[in-house]
Amino acid sequence: MEQKWPQRLWLVRHGQSAGNVAREAAEAAGLPLIDIDVRDMDVPLSPLGERQAQSLGHWFAEQPPEERPNVVLCSPYVRTRETARLVCEAAGLDPDEITFATDERLREKEFGVLDRLTKAGIREKYPELSEYRAHVGKFYFRPPGGESWCDVILRLRLLLETISREYRRERVLVVGHQVIVNCFRYLLERLDEQQILEIDRRADVPNCSITSYAFDPSLGRHGKLVLRHVNHVAPLREAGTPVTREPHMQAGAEP
Repeated sequence: MEQKWPQRLWLVRHGQSAGNVAREAAEAAGLPLIDIDVRDMDVPLSPLGERQAQSLGHWFAEQPPEERPNVVLCSPYVRTRETARLVCEAAGLDPDEITFATDERLREKEFGVLDRLTKAGIREKYPELSEYRAHVGKFYFRPPGGESWCDVILRLRLLLETISREYRRERVLVVGHQVIVNCFRYLLERLDEQQILEIDRRADVPNCSITSYAFDPSLGRHGKLVLRHVNHVAPLREAGTPVTREPHMQAGAEP
C-alpha cells in the first residue's frame, strides 16, 4: 500500500524569545501589560534562545543521514524562522539539498484583544472574559479577535493534508510554537479535549525540545506515525545549554 506519511517527523518549539523573558518579568512584578514594543510576530530570539537552536542543530549533525531532516517547515514569526535557520546551519544541512518553507498555518495562536496582557491584566481589563473562559474552558474559548485551540487545530488539519500529499516518505522538521506542538499531538495521537489539556497542564513545552514520530508500516492499512520522543531536551543538556520552559508571551490568556 502507498505510504501517506513522512518517514520521520520532528516537532520543535522555537528557542527562548525576548517575549518569553518579558512576560516572565511582567508576571513576577504583577504588571498588567507585557513590556515589549514590537508585534508578537516580530519578537526575536534571546541570546540563550540562539544557543538553544544551535545546540539542537549540532545534535542533528551527529545523527546518521537517515535521522536528519530534508524538509524544514516553520512558522513565519521571526523567532521561529531564526530557530529554523540556526538549526539548519549548525546541523550542516545544505540549502540546495533540503526543502525550506514558511507556512502561516504554523503561526502562534492569536490572542486578539488579550494580546500582551498578563493574567492580572486580563482580570483587570476584561473580567467578564475571564469568567466566560473559566466556564467554557481553554480548548473552546475564543477571545474577541483571536483563536481557540479548535481554530488552531483546524488549520493544522489542513497542513497535515499538505504534508501527507507533498512530503510523504520525507524526513520533516516542523518549527513552531508551544500550542502548535500540543495541537499536532492532539491530531497525530487522536487525543480528546481532556487528554490534551492534561498534557498541557503538566508542563510547558521546553524551548527547542523535540517531540518526534517515526513511520511504522506494520500499523493500520497504510502504516502510522508512532510517537518516539516527547519534549526531548537531551540535545540541550548534552551541550550544556540551559533548558527553559517559559510560557509564550501571551500566556495570560492561557492560565
